[in-house]
Amino acid sequence: MKSSKTSRKTFVLDTNVILHDSNCITQFKEHDLVIPITVIEELDHFKRGSQVINLNAREFARTLDNLTGSALFNGGVLIGKGRGKVSIALSKGIRNEIREIFTEDTPDHRILSTALDVKNKKQNSQVILVSKDVNLRMKAKAVGVLAEDYTTDKIINVEELYSGMDTIENYNHDIIEKLYHPPFEIPMKSSLKKSKTELVPNKFLVLRNDSHSVLASIDQGKQILRKVDKNPVYGIKPRNAEQTFAIDALTNINLPLVTITGKAGTGKTLLALASALSVKKNYRQIYIARPVVPLSNKDIGYLPGDVESKLAPYMQPLWDNLKVIQDQYGETEKQHQQITQMVKDQKLVIEPLSYIRGRSLQRIFFIVDEAQNLTPHEIKTIITRVGEGAKIVLTGDIYQIDHPYLDSQSNGLTYLIEHFKGEKLYAHINLEKGERSEIAELASNLL
Repeated sequence: MKSSKTSRKTFVLDTNVILHDSNCITQFKEHDLVIPITVIEELDHFKRGSQVINLNAREFARTLDNLTGSALFNGGVLIGKGRGKVSIALSKGIRNEIREIFTEDTPDHRILSTALDVKNKKQNSQVILVSKDVNLRMKAKAVGVLAEDYTTDKIINVEELYSGMDTIENYNHDIIEKLYHPPFEIPMKSSLKKSKTELVPNKFLVLRNDSHSVLASIDQGKQILRKVDKNPVYGIKPRNAEQTFAIDALTNINLPLVTITGKAGTGKTLLALASALSVKKNYRQIYIARPVVPLSNKDIGYLPGDVESKLAPYMQPLWDNLKVIQDQYGETEKQHQQITQMVKDQKLVIEPLSYIRGRSLQRIFFIVDEAQNLTPHEIKTIITRVGEGAKIVLTGDIYQIDHPYLDSQSNGLTYLIEHFKGEKLYAHINLEKGERSEIAELASNLL
């Protein structure tokens, strides 16, 4: 969605925009909004349930209900000072020119037909269909209707997204040596004052001088540069600097929010779970969850079996990671048996993300896997529910998204990284090196 201060436009909203952001009608400044009656009908199907899209459907319905009066169906209602009007467009089926090209009678085609109606009625206004459905946008352009994505919460340049770390070459040899001796930290001012590197709290650094190097982190208060050690967690050893940094952030109980990004095979989930186990004494429960995308957007009823059977394939990768950690020890060893007992006592729980509603999130090490499949609003909902003494870790690959209406720019994980960069209670690291196998790394890069 793009707006101009010089020309008043009319935007026609698709259902998925409202389900993505229930507050979307406030984002179009002075421009007018038209909501097809088909969208109202579709929202009615989403009003029951506990998913964020269900909450958004109900919230939007309440917003429209507050705009009382028949003017909603006749000319529109002003939604605020300096803003445009919002109206609901009634339609009598699908226009012939739409039906001739797209023979099926579907909600998408009815919305497209309404957009064409509005375009023909408002000759003096630029009419734009706003949809997160790329196929509907292409169909709109095919019949002469301008179409745009809803981009209010999109990050402009993902390639420049904060990586959480940096490398400084030709660094002062004496300072590197000092970091290897107690107290393993030095004041920031004297150590990095000449560096061009952006200095933000909890950023990780590789400091090098010829063959000498050290791993370090900027203290939360930006006053101290401390050495980062290569520590194993629950039998899992870091294989590179990135993984070492990730473990440092994950096991730091003073950092309640951590994000880990990276492609498949970089160890995101494995490191998060192993780190949680290594600091479990500080939390009353370890909770690992991931969004079930088909459950959020469609129905999984076509899958065989009961609910548990339907969800099992989505949760299996998390159990596989737990098994890898457990297999670092023999069946008779204490650590192996502890994991089994924690699962039995529900001290370690693996469930779909939708199951967290109503749970107390105090003193919990909470891992959200595949977080790139969440919207910015869903991310906000999760984080704002975290209680005292809790730690929340979100992992994901922002380039591997299963959600039909999200991409690398608009997903909640990208949005979170962009907005939390530099916060004292937050750390991020992007893992680039694959550590599964040579063939897995090659496939991830080439396919």
